Amino acid sequence: MHSRISEKATWTCEGIFKMKKLKFILMVAAFIISIGLVLKLLQINPEVTFSNLIERSVDEMHLVSSKPDKKIMEIKPDVPKAKCGLAKPCPAGGLAFKMYSGATNIVGPQICFDGKMLIQKETRGNWQGINIVVINEETGEHVKTGSFNMWTGKVEELIEFLNSIEDGSFVLIATFDDPSTKLNDEARALLAGLGSAFISKVGFRDNWIFVGGKKTLARVYFEQHMKNDRDTNKYDGWPEMIEMEGCIPRLR
Repeated sequence: MHSRISEKATWTCEGIFKMKKLKFILMVAAFIISIGLVLKLLQINPEVTFSNLIERSVDEMHLVSSKPDKKIMEIKPDVPKAKCGLAKPCPAGGLAFKMYSGATNIVGPQICFDGKMLIQKETRGNWQGINIVVINEETGEHVKTGSFNMWTGKVEELIEFLNSIEDGSFVLIATFDDPSTKLNDEARALLAGLGSAFISKVGFRDNWIFVGGKKTLARVYFEQHMKNDRDTNKYDGWPEMIEMEGCIPRLR
């Protein structure tokens, strides 16, 4: 009986010893592998040091253990939104504008001013010809809008509208389809008086967008002109749509 107990105790001791030996071997292997990984990392990135690795480990442990303050995370900077889809707000409270000419005889023009869509892009039949938005320079308020078909309309109506624009007014113009068939020298002269440098060249089915003014304090002029040319047209008998955006100084 005593010998059996002794054999069992001996077997138990041997088992414990083997377990400890195996555990020691695994720890040594893990240590060697860790050293190898560290040395490899140091070879890949010489700027990494043992002290850096220790600091990173401490920082990571701190981030894992610490809980973010919900109140701090919910605070967001109050960034003003730019009007009319501009990339950033106009400086010093200026008046933003963004405008498009029409495309072929299908997609109409669009004019946005100070966050208000004054001419909404439509399809077929609306806004064909020359489209004009008038803005009061002093207040920045929309005064009136006019649309004049230069294919089937009367140029006298355009001339009357241009003459009715009061001094101290900004004028935004976008064309659609054909802006010039009925356009005469008198109308072109009035448009040139608003600051246009290209109106004398605007021809059949050209695209033209313009921002100017009638005796305004702020001498601001923006303009783009795209010729109708079958060799370069994007849409067969029509040039591609053109767009323009910018800021107009506000008086008050």
